Amino acid sequence: MAKWGMVIDLDKCTGCQACTVACKSENNVPFGSPEEQERRIDLFWHKVIAVSNGEYPGVNVELIPMPCMQCDHPSCVPVCPAKATYQREDGIVMQNFRRCIGCKYCIVACPYGARSFNYQEQEDREYLRPDLPRDFGLDTKSYIGPWPFPHRTHGVVEKCTFCFHRIDQGLKRIEAGEDIKIGVDVVPACVEACPSGARVFGDLDDPTSNVSQLLASRDFIRLRPEFGTEPKVFYLPQ
Repeated sequence: MAKWGMVIDLDKCTGCQACTVACKSENNVPFGSPEEQERRIDLFWHKVIAVSNGEYPGVNVELIPMPCMQCDHPSCVPVCPAKATYQREDGIVMQNFRRCIGCKYCIVACPYGARSFNYQEQEDREYLRPDLPRDFGLDTKSYIGPWPFPHRTHGVVEKCTFCFHRIDQGLKRIEAGEDIKIGVDVVPACVEACPSGARVFGDLDDPTSNVSQLLASRDFIRLRPEFGTEPKVFYLPQ
């Protein structure tokens, strides 16, 4: 079983936020009405945070993209009373919208601010994409994940899932005999959209993968290691 991870090169990241837009489009995350945006009730599965160091005029601003860290030991999973958040065998931390009761325990437990609470009533909203495929070829009767249900009701927690539907479909294509590779031909939307190539995705347990070779050849950092969550998103410092 693979263990999916991501490396983000902070020296290459330009802060263009193409990753944020790609994530919203890929996962049907609503933008909300102008009134909701004014009230800061916005929903993002992926953020780019600006961290400033130093004092004026020698201020240095560092941009840090923040998807879900997909931790090996996620603090959000054991606190969920409804078992709406869980971890797959490949390490991806999932969110089941049908089970979520909106208690926000997982939001409090996450040290990375990777989860967002959906305050918005999404029924009959114009900004939802009716063209978004509902099943990605999955069995809709037995499937318990967040897809294929793009029309979520309000009052649930949402988060990045490494575009797991892309990964699952890529694995099916490989089983069908296609000559493709996860992490090269199949990547999450944020990786595909990055114009500067600041992101690398792949199997951390495969020593031949691009992500494993990059981590072996460069110094890297993890955010907030003191929490012991062992995030699978690594950063190459500037």
